[in-house]
Amino acid sequence: MTLRRFPHEVDPHQAAQIGLVVLQADETIERDFRQVIPPAIEVLVTRIASGADLSPESLSAMEAHLGAAAGLLPQRGRFAAVAYACTSGTAQIGVDRTGALLRGAVATRAVTDPVTALVAACRALGVRRLGLLSPYVPEVSDRLRRVLADAGLETPVFGSFEVADESRVVRIDATSILSAARALAGEGGIDALFLSCTNLRTLGLIDTLESQTHLPVLSSNQVLAWHMARLAGVAVTPALPGRLAALELHEAD
Repeated sequence: MTLRRFPHEVDPHQAAQIGLVVLQADETIERDFRQVIPPAIEVLVTRIASGADLSPESLSAMEAHLGAAAGLLPQRGRFAAVAYACTSGTAQIGVDRTGALLRGAVATRAVTDPVTALVAACRALGVRRLGLLSPYVPEVSDRLRRVLADAGLETPVFGSFEVADESRVVRIDATSILSAARALAGEGGIDALFLSCTNLRTLGLIDTLESQTHLPVLSSNQVLAWHMARLAGVAVTPALPGRLAALELHEAD
């Protein structure tokens, strides 16, 4: 048998790429991103080890592994943005520290995370006072609220399911989330609702809640997808729910 060697050319055109560092326990964000990220953007994912229970200790432990997890993204990729896809983990480790670990591990024009994306979304919408719905235990929720306060976002209305088990968070049903979110909105004194956690299945509930509460409704995966599309210079798809999707590119700058 004779081996035939064929010449080839390299395609000079490459789609914009974004990279996600996703928790081992997360069963939601990849599904959500497939729905709302424009086809013009390639989404590449790596996983980071995360504990079965969500606690300050398990969240802090991810700091030691974040760089290695991000380093498993293709090193020849051309990333417009890379994100650490964990709201509570970002709050625990810190926005600056997570960003530094991502930049040290993979070549990318920008880095982000759900907390940074939420702050950007709130600024674009003119939101300063959030009603916060969390699945977290008190210590984790309190840390997130302090981080948001430092960024200029008050959370005067707050509620939580207080679930420590990550595998249970993803299975909190839509009826429970809708009921809790409506109750928080009914307390008044807020500019918007934020449904925290990339593993909480909230994306399909946003339009319903906006209609029922007459407030902008934001979620971890929604704001992160929106922010990463902006960083890549691409408009979001019509599938992205909520008032946030209607903002033009320049409004997020």
